[in-house]
Amino acid sequence: MDGGAFPETRSTCPYCGVGCGVLLRANGQGGLDVRGDPDHPANRGRLCSKGSALAETVGLDGRLLTPRIGGTEASWTDALTLVADKFRTTIDQNGPDSVAFYVSGQLLTEDYYIANKLMKGFIGSANIDTNSRLCMASTVAGHKRAFGTDTVPGTYEDLEEADLVVLVGSNLAWCHPVLHQRVLAAKKARGTKIVVIDPRHTATCDGADMHLALQPGSDVALFNRLLVTLFEGGALDTGFLRHTDGFDAALRAAFADDPNVTGLTEAQIDAFSKLWMMTEKVVTVFSQGVNQSSSGSDKVNAILNCHLATGRIGKPGMGPLSVTGQPNAMGGREVGGLANMLACHLDIENPDHRAAVKDFWQSPAVPDAPGLKAVDMFRAVGDGRIKALWIIHTNPAVSMPDADSVRDAIGDCDFTVVSDITAATDTARLADVLLPATAWGEKDGTVTNSDRTISRQRAILPAPGQTRPDWAILAEVGQRMGFAKAFDYANPAEIFREYAALSGIAGQFGRDFDISGLKQLSDAGYGCLMPTRWPVTEVRQGGRFFADGQFFHTDGKARLLPVTYRAPAAKTGPRFPFRLNTGRVRDQWHTMTRTGLSPRLSAHLAEPFLEIHPQDARAQGIAPANLVTVSSPNGQAILRIRITDTVQPGQVFAPMHWTGETAPAARIDALVAPITDPVSGQPESKASVVSVQSFKAAWYGFAVSRGDLCPDATYWARMRTRTGWRAELAGHVTPNDWETEARRLFNLPDAEIMIISDVARNSARVALFTAGRLQAALFVAPEPVAVMRDYLATLPGQDAEGVLSGRPPADIPDPGPVLCSCFNVGVNTILRAVECDGLASVDAIGRALQAGTNCGSCKPEIAALLKAAGPNVIPPKTSPPLVFATARRGNASCPPISTKRVD
Repeated sequence: MDGGAFPETRSTCPYCGVGCGVLLRANGQGGLDVRGDPDHPANRGRLCSKGSALAETVGLDGRLLTPRIGGTEASWTDALTLVADKFRTTIDQNGPDSVAFYVSGQLLTEDYYIANKLMKGFIGSANIDTNSRLCMASTVAGHKRAFGTDTVPGTYEDLEEADLVVLVGSNLAWCHPVLHQRVLAAKKARGTKIVVIDPRHTATCDGADMHLALQPGSDVALFNRLLVTLFEGGALDTGFLRHTDGFDAALRAAFADDPNVTGLTEAQIDAFSKLWMMTEKVVTVFSQGVNQSSSGSDKVNAILNCHLATGRIGKPGMGPLSVTGQPNAMGGREVGGLANMLACHLDIENPDHRAAVKDFWQSPAVPDAPGLKAVDMFRAVGDGRIKALWIIHTNPAVSMPDADSVRDAIGDCDFTVVSDITAATDTARLADVLLPATAWGEKDGTVTNSDRTISRQRAILPAPGQTRPDWAILAEVGQRMGFAKAFDYANPAEIFREYAALSGIAGQFGRDFDISGLKQLSDAGYGCLMPTRWPVTEVRQGGRFFADGQFFHTDGKARLLPVTYRAPAAKTGPRFPFRLNTGRVRDQWHTMTRTGLSPRLSAHLAEPFLEIHPQDARAQGIAPANLVTVSSPNGQAILRIRITDTVQPGQVFAPMHWTGETAPAARIDALVAPITDPVSGQPESKASVVSVQSFKAAWYGFAVSRGDLCPDATYWARMRTRTGWRAELAGHVTPNDWETEARRLFNLPDAEIMIISDVARNSARVALFTAGRLQAALFVAPEPVAVMRDYLATLPGQDAEGVLSGRPPADIPDPGPVLCSCFNVGVNTILRAVECDGLASVDAIGRALQAGTNCGSCKPEIAALLKAAGPNVIPPKTSPPLVFATARRGNASCPPISTKRVD
């Protein structure tokens, strides 16, 4: 059937906190067509590479479709009865604080609400925390200290109205590409200045007017120097300061701080401070580089101090803007998904707030103190204080700091429940009970993005197998625990109405979060609810906060806090000389449970890596494309090296996406120390200390396969391709027989085989065929294998007799490694266009090949490729592992992956 015969359904992207609208159309074959929603205020039709590839992630491959108990399929009745009985028995024997929920920004608001209600209102513990603790808890703490509530003052529209946008600890170009394109469009239209404050030279720096590569963790000192400049330059808003307290103490602390700890020159600091001071319409965007720190809350307040002191807040084009990492991190904050909050921004320590929530819910008890935050929660799991644990849509065995200890704690817990869409995660494999949940595209509810806009996620695909919505799973457990009336819901619209009504009580307490204007929303009205920015009351809808000087502390004033620089808690030294920064790459997200399903997204960076400065690589004796062992006091990982001056000497960077399912030796959070901010409880994920040493492998391999692989190597990393899988491998011990090893690796004991082997050189090339079609190929060498990886990845399933050459025939163009994921444009395709058509600019390449014309996040890489290529470009004939944008000139050999400014 023609997909056009199906109507389009409005929904919301399930990735970052931008909250982009999408239009979905069932294609009649179990899949979807996806495009950006031109009417959604967050993205106006744009999508990033991840959003554009959503249709590749909705299949049933690897889905968990039935409940499992002890690894065996079970009925819902048996599974939920067991969960309810185990939690009830544990509570009866050990008290309510012996159980915990660890939930996720992947939950819809209605799911979050039920989980929070069950734990805080009826179990009677505050031991519910969310993986959002790892990304924006410091912002919550900073907002509450300054404003009295966790309020985002401004809106995305401020990005277009500002004359200066300062991006602090935010690689907006890769992590929030649609917002970055809005900033760049404003720059083009009205000359907006852009400043990037980040230790790394990221893709975001490409469009910036200034990059301040400060030392990790020194943001407070920089913004304290700015506050001093604002004072000395007469830029304070004395009228607005009357609506605040604490300025004198904050200024004294700022004068006492030492800006030299930033590592920036006096001229750099002065230029930034004067630009900020002289530009009234300034927006300061901040993200994980600020939050993921042992001083994250103080960093947030140092930024807020400057906006409050100048009154540049809550007005068009002015204010601080925290951008969140998950689609419903904001919704989780609103419903009380953090262990230290009640629903609707009410305070768990406030007896009047507790009494109001208890009365509204008609619940037996509401805890009077915060529960355990994420790091402390898993410590309690490990030492046996928490005996029953329910993990929902998150993978803490990989994503928590000190991940090996967390994995062991979950494995040793008396009773662990995991709700997820797949059983193939590091965490799900540790569960006593697995509960199959509906996924994006199958579930129905709301999410809130980073500028307080509530959007609908809508179901367009049928729930497969026995999967159920999370709210329904949680509600039924609540009923089976004895709370039948409190958890009797017919649909998510009913939950939303209850939540909106509770927010009205919060509004009566003078809280910011109030959507009581939606409490009478009918099922039909909920079904067609358009994007709506809160608050939503009879007298107010949407808009900005604080321009009127009215805040949410009891006296109505804001607070400026005295904060000073605190060095990262872990100290470098002879044993661990490098500071490790962790983060995301352009086309992957979290632990790749969804993005890893997309061949398109997997083609950009197909292997975990470590960025290191050339100076440090030389000192360590590390060559390009080598594998290295990265060690910290907490763990160890093996990563492919990438030598680049995008990091500073003494600093290294690694992405956090790979897991035991995709690269078990590269679980980067095993290296991260469980050090937290004392106020927010957020871990310091960007400042652990490590050593880096060459990994001495006896052999290296590259493999492609139609079917899954069964690697048995010291190091391996696999990613999906359009024809199956590709993998990098390396081992300490060389197998005795590469034919036998290849058959085992690919589980093809009876396939026809073609092999070229040189025992003396420890090299081999093996191809396996069935009925004349290539099923798999393995290339082995004593050094990193040099073959055309992206070409070879296209061959499984074809008649590929020339596969063992490792390169395409002369008459078949090889596109090379994917650079633009949105339009699947490879490096070699661009280089040929440069050579043959004389294209010399990013815009020209975009017009000819479309590369960079959708989300734009590949534009910095295109620019770097053009710069590196120069004249007389010839696309390389082989590619080493982890090819970024590389080119060769004339007849020179393919250069190593050592690069300059390739982000």
